[in-house]
Amino acid sequence: MGKNTKGFFRRKWFLRVISLVLALFLFMYVNGSKSGFLRQNTRNNNQNSALMSDKSATIKMPLDVTVDNAKYIVSGYPQYVKVKVTGPSALVTTTSNTQNFKVYADLSDLTPGKHRVKLKTSGLNSELTSSISPQYINVNIQPRKTITMKVTVRLSTKNLDNDYQIGRPHSDIQNVQVTGSREEVNHVDKIVAYVAVPHNAKDNISRQVTLQALDRNGQTLNVVISPTTTNVTIPVSPGMQSSGSNGSSSSSDGDGKSDTSSSKSSSREESSESSTETSQSSSSINNSGDSSSSNTN
Repeated sequence: MGKNTKGFFRRKWFLRVISLVLALFLFMYVNGSKSGFLRQNTRNNNQNSALMSDKSATIKMPLDVTVDNAKYIVSGYPQYVKVKVTGPSALVTTTSNTQNFKVYADLSDLTPGKHRVKLKTSGLNSELTSSISPQYINVNIQPRKTITMKVTVRLSTKNLDNDYQIGRPHSDIQNVQVTGSREEVNHVDKIVAYVAVPHNAKDNISRQVTLQALDRNGQTLNVVISPTTTNVTIPVSPGMQSSGSNGSSSSSDGDGKSDTSSSKSSSREESSESSTETSQSSSSINNSGDSSSSNTN
């Protein structure tokens, strides 16, 4: 049997079959390696193409205004603008995510007045191109002015119950700073803390109130008040208010004046504004050397 086995493995057709199998195996192995290499190269090429291809993105950016803030107030410009950046895909994506550049309007060499200014960018990679929308803005540059004014408390008690009366209101903040363009600040007549007393008020009231800058016509002015709020305390007690009592309250009308009235009492038609306003006078400190004109306009 041993001789037959040795003879079987020595036959030519068996050796040919084994050679063919080995040849096929080597062929498939080599081709598989080449295919894998080609696929890897294709993936790498695709990735490189994606990285190198151009792409565009629109980014919403805050607008910086370059100006001497100690001397001037600037108005009329948008808070945000849109920037379209174009360039290599990876770079555009990074810029869109990090927003590590700025859009600005350089007003440092401009005089007070109205101007049309071109917007610019800084900090963008040199491989990127950009376009800003809007490309130009209109600005109004005005001298800056700051004054100090007293706070006036005004009340509306038209809904107060007949059986209750109010006392003199108190504001935690007595004086505030008002800053804005000189033209706007000169029109400030009063800084008002307005409180509407609810009809069901039976105990003392405490409210945090946002302060308003009003002109002589009762219109709100575009200025910055610091601090912006005050806490107002209003005494409320049982009892009818009599004519001429300090419990009368005031509410501002359209012309900025204050009509006073006790809560549904005979003093409804009397004018006693001084009993409810913490102050009607104002003192100004003009950082621009023009304080005397702060309340003349």
